[in-house]
Amino acid sequence: MDLKLAVFDFDSTLMDGETIDFYAKELGLMEKVSRITEEAMAGRLDFFESLIERVALLKGLEYKRVEEISRSLPYMKGAKDTIEALHERGIRVVCFSGGFRVATSYAKEILGFDADFSNALHHKEGRLTGLVGGDMMFNFSKGDMLVRLQALMNISKEQTLVCGDGANDLSMFAHAGTRVAFCAKEVLKKEANIVIEEKDLSKVLEYL
Repeated sequence: MDLKLAVFDFDSTLMDGETIDFYAKELGLMEKVSRITEEAMAGRLDFFESLIERVALLKGLEYKRVEEISRSLPYMKGAKDTIEALHERGIRVVCFSGGFRVATSYAKEILGFDADFSNALHHKEGRLTGLVGGDMMFNFSKGDMLVRLQALMNISKEQTLVCGDGANDLSMFAHAGTRVAFCAKEVLKKEANIVIEEKDLSKVLEYL
């Protein structure tokens, strides 16, 4: 297969867990936030509404702490090796995340992907305001961004691999020939042509 572009989700794909849950833990709100995340990833809640609701709960959290947490996230087994192997084949690797730039831009330095598109946590006077904005706010955002990237890079659907785990990855699945559901929700598995149930991202390489 003549792949030119590989797009990975961040939370529960390149990273082992949900970034926002790690932030919420600081405020003793992990259970509440992760319950909303779970519903959104299963496709039972609108992604935009769930994101707004979850980030609002983080209001007041010290931004310095957010940065520290973002730099200590556990990356998925095989993530770095997989990105390196794809690069060796001349494939560009991009991260699309409904999560946050403060985490994905740091991960870019560690894991070595080429670009990241995510959301920014608004902060003022050193603390989160509970507001958020950015590239990946809606259910359709990943698909929308993928189509623009493909046009920019002159890459076809058949030359594109996407990999994710939740309902907000569905929109990018619609525009890729190789669709990997990684330890994913049922709603995404139905649209995939590769299903990986083991928490090891390098398993992706076995299909290429």
